[in-house]
Amino acid sequence: MARKKRGKQKEEEAGEAWLLPYSDLMTLLLALFISLFAISQTDQKKVSDLAQAFSSAFNMGGPSMFDKMGPNPGRRAEMPSDEDLGNSAYIQENQSLEQAKREMDEYIDQNQLTDQLSTELTEDGLLIRIKEKALFPSGSAELGGQAQNIGPVVAGLLAAIPERVVISGHTDNVPIHSAQFPSNWELSSQRALNFMKYLLSLNPKLQPQRFSAIGYSEYRPIADNSTEAGRMKNRRVEVLIARSLRFNPDESGKNPNKDTGEAAPASTGGQVPNAAVADGSHVTTTTF
Repeated sequence: MARKKRGKQKEEEAGEAWLLPYSDLMTLLLALFISLFAISQTDQKKVSDLAQAFSSAFNMGGPSMFDKMGPNPGRRAEMPSDEDLGNSAYIQENQSLEQAKREMDEYIDQNQLTDQLSTELTEDGLLIRIKEKALFPSGSAELGGQAQNIGPVVAGLLAAIPERVVISGHTDNVPIHSAQFPSNWELSSQRALNFMKYLLSLNPKLQPQRFSAIGYSEYRPIADNSTEAGRMKNRRVEVLIARSLRFNPDESGKNPNKDTGEAAPASTGGQVPNAAVADGSHVTTTTF
């Protein structure tokens, strides 16, 4: 009876021998996957808590390999936050526009052209404002004045940046009636178109698809048309280097058109009943 009992015990021990390595394997796999999960997380506090828990469980409070796991603090400091990721492109573009403004302002000051040219950084982009007398004779769309000097500088500036460019023509409210220009719409549109074509001809690096020309006639005044000084300010051509991105303080880190993959286009200003628009090869009338 004693021999049979001993033999039975040996069979039971042999049948259950696999449980020990199997349980060790499962424990190691569990530790492996939890470790991989902990490494992938960016929350340092959670990783530290997890490391402490494993240290207590597997090492009885002693030093553990998990103490060295988790995100590298130095590398984490170099990584931009979600907010930085969302607005870094906007910040970079804004710095580029500020640099372009400084270069243009320097040219204006050096050549004493403050009474003919000015720049302004707006929500829409960098605006270069050129008065009529710097480019055109009165009532004409043929380039003259300082166009040969100003044009190459503006063209070189535009060639150094990738943003969209909108060139707009503006007049005062004095009516014009001629065979070439029946109204101020035609005059403002032709001036914008001629200046755009002139810029494109000056620098082969300029891509025509970036450019558009538009005439606003008398409907975008920046001064009072009741005085000669005001009308002189209103007769102008504007070159807008349009922003391609917008800063969103409420939803930082999100592209306004994330779903489409396109940057938010810059607005060209308030609406008017209609405007003559040109894309470089033809002029059409567009209703907004």
